[in-house]
Amino acid sequence: MKKLSRYATSAGPRWMLDGQPLVASFTLAELLRQPASTLSDWLARRRDDAASGIQAQTVLPPIEPLQEVWASGVTYLRSRDARKAESSVADVYQKVYEAERPELFMKAVGWRVVTGGQPVRIRKDSQWNVPEPELTLVINTHGEIVGYTAGNDMSSRDIEGENPLYLPQAKIYTGACALGPEIVLVDAEAMRALTVTLEIRRNGAVVFSGETNIARMKRRLEELVSYLYRELDFPDGTFLMTGTGIVPPESFSLQPGDQVKISVGAVTLENDVA
Repeated sequence: MKKLSRYATSAGPRWMLDGQPLVASFTLAELLRQPASTLSDWLARRRDDAASGIQAQTVLPPIEPLQEVWASGVTYLRSRDARKAESSVADVYQKVYEAERPELFMKAVGWRVVTGGQPVRIRKDSQWNVPEPELTLVINTHGEIVGYTAGNDMSSRDIEGENPLYLPQAKIYTGACALGPEIVLVDAEAMRALTVTLEIRRNGAVVFSGETNIARMKRRLEELVSYLYRELDFPDGTFLMTGTGIVPPESFSLQPGDQVKISVGAVTLENDVA
């Protein structure tokens, strides 16, 4: 299991593999243009042993500006139930859950993404906000799943509940998408038994925690990717959030100063709420 991460260093931004620097010219886009079958050998040739003395400073989001983050909705029964409860047109979510075609929407472009140690935000015009902990797939140009990371799909439940057409405003705003801090390079088969956990702290005390498993998803990971790539090209690869199976109760809403901790398999993402 290899981990890919990106840091600010004294020599500028640098990608690292298992903590060791890759060549300065390395880009995630270049990696995601490689077929999955050749990825390990290709990466081995990108190590920079001469740069082993470079010290990682601040962690950076494991994504580049031109890559996009997409998201899937209503992929767990728990998510379906929560969105039916919040909405004035509850049957919409039942139909999505049962439909052949999944719900897919664009969440963020790479330059909008934050990572661990950076703040996520709640909207000032919303009164009901939650984090959504999600397995996030890393997909190459060829539509092959090559890795995963932890994702937080911040959501304003009252805005979407008022009208499903308001979903972009409920989901897409500054500080609404967090990823990382690492990418774990494994195939989809290795992800099927991953556990996802969420812990929210307020004033030092845990106010909500939950756990689910990728095996509880209604849809297969490859199915979501196949629909995303059906009529879209991703020349630099892309990221796909796969939906949440952990939803706080209706009485809960995030507050500024809360701390959100999400673990997906071997990756843990921690953010304060602004």
